[in-house]
Amino acid sequence: MRNDYQALLLLSFGGPEGPADVLPFLRNVTRGRGVPDERLADVAEHYQHFDGVSPINEQNRALIAALRAEFADAGIGLPIYWGNRNWAPYAADAVRQMRDDGVQRALVLATSATASYSSCRQYREDMAGAREAVGDGAPELVKLRHFFDHPGFVAAGADHLREALARLPADVRDTARLVFTAHSIPQTMNDASGPRRDGLYAAQQRETARLITEAVRGPGADFDVVWQSRSGPPQVPWLAPDINDHLRELAERGVPAVVNMPSGFVSDHIEVLWDLDNEARETAASLGMAFVRAATAGTHPAFVTALRELVEERLADAAPRSLGNLGLCGIDCPAGCCPAPQRPAAVTTPPAGEPPAA
Repeated sequence: MRNDYQALLLLSFGGPEGPADVLPFLRNVTRGRGVPDERLADVAEHYQHFDGVSPINEQNRALIAALRAEFADAGIGLPIYWGNRNWAPYAADAVRQMRDDGVQRALVLATSATASYSSCRQYREDMAGAREAVGDGAPELVKLRHFFDHPGFVAAGADHLREALARLPADVRDTARLVFTAHSIPQTMNDASGPRRDGLYAAQQRETARLITEAVRGPGADFDVVWQSRSGPPQVPWLAPDINDHLRELAERGVPAVVNMPSGFVSDHIEVLWDLDNEARETAASLGMAFVRAATAGTHPAFVTALRELVEERLADAAPRSLGNLGLCGIDCPAGCCPAPQRPAAVTTPPAGEPPAA
């Protein structure tokens, strides 16, 4: 292994760790967008159902612990640091600590599997902003590629999908509709995603769903990809349909059971727990439809191994592993890849509490 890299930085969105943190956290998320506190209170109410604590932070701690064990077993000596965009520990604080510890070059694992402004380019901006805040001596940061079609990510999703199917009544298990969800984003953000600005975000979400479906039900098996957690102003088109609207359509078609696989997320954070386990589940119940939700990748051993393999691609020039047909993505992205969307002059609706595909 080469010695080019001396650490790994886990870069994530962040979340509040108590009731007093919720509004300050949401102000961080919406800074520069002119969203008043009374609108933020709508999202804050979701966090209060969880005592003001976002699960994302504890899930990141669990992932770091799993990665440290995986690294030890594989003989990888990289220390792991953790920084967030919107709450402590902040990315700049992590980069400052790395500098003080003598780290000169580090890999960065962003907790997002796919390409878009919110799930890739903005993390690159976070990396640049953290280095600028730290100043002289800030380590070089190199982001790992996307893993939407990595065999380990797909295997984790397939295992969780099988577990979810097993929780359905036996008489509807084999005919249950597979409905995959990912965070909706503005249509313009999707259309500009990818190096060629050709809608790569939605294409990658569909590719993940296809691969997981084939692993569970075989090639050519049917599935749906729909969206959740839309949060922008109503005049701005976002990816559709929303899962709740889709459940109503399926009910009209006589579908008796649905398994929801939130394959666009890597952990069971607020938008999974609230938007799916609460809102979508209630919609399905009102329609008389059986509904189960599969777990996200989390700390599934295959997913943890996949992340270790992404690191080894950089450390040891290991051959990239990929199951999909879209090609590798996220290696040395060009500067114009996945640009920031144009925002309305005044935004009065807050974004969802946690990020697209985080």
